[in-house]
Amino acid sequence: MDLRSVVLVLSSALLAWSSFFHGWKFVKRRNFLLGLEMWIVGISATNAIGYFATGNAVSYEVAHFFDAFSRGFGMPIIAVAGLMAITHGYKPTVRQDVAAFVVPAALTFVLVGSDFVAPVLPYFYLTMWILLSIYLAYFIKRLLEIGETLRALALALGLVTSLGIAGIYDFYKIPGDETNVFFNFYTLALCSWAYLMAAIYHGYCAIEGTKSGGAVLKSPTPYRS
Repeated sequence: MDLRSVVLVLSSALLAWSSFFHGWKFVKRRNFLLGLEMWIVGISATNAIGYFATGNAVSYEVAHFFDAFSRGFGMPIIAVAGLMAITHGYKPTVRQDVAAFVVPAALTFVLVGSDFVAPVLPYFYLTMWILLSIYLAYFIKRLLEIGETLRALALALGLVTSLGIAGIYDFYKIPGDETNVFFNFYTLALCSWAYLMAAIYHGYCAIEGTKSGGAVLKSPTPYRS
């Protein structure tokens, strides 16, 4: 592999680690919506490793499908629903949890496999990420209200960088993108997503801690009553 491929593999590995690690933390807290969605991001990143390392077409298709899932539904809908567990007391049933993944998976097949959707797909992805960003801005406001300024700023950085990535994803090509070793789209996107997973988790823990009458919890808390 050349240096650029090595950087892309390492960036994918960083996202995979961040997603699987923080996803497991959410599962331990019995927030399965956030936990499983982060694992889906991790699966996409793991297959990206295979693609950047070997050029394997199957790895690319798997990474592409799960990337489309997370951009269109996973982060803007499923992750937001998971965060609403502590901002709005949302407690889905097991059936609702299952439906939250099955229905978007079916819709993702339509997104990636239907030619008639292709012309509007970039605008759909961008719109969904803007909606996610609006909720994250509200989440940041909640962090500021409880005095968690550092975590609020950390999440704000994740919001801005991920929204920037969403904005250029299908609309702008970085000059020299095919040859840049570090300053290329995929490296920036993978690293910004890896950071966002961590920022979301620590912001969640801060608000969860205030609702439990203490600092950040060190043991799992029930997701459902």
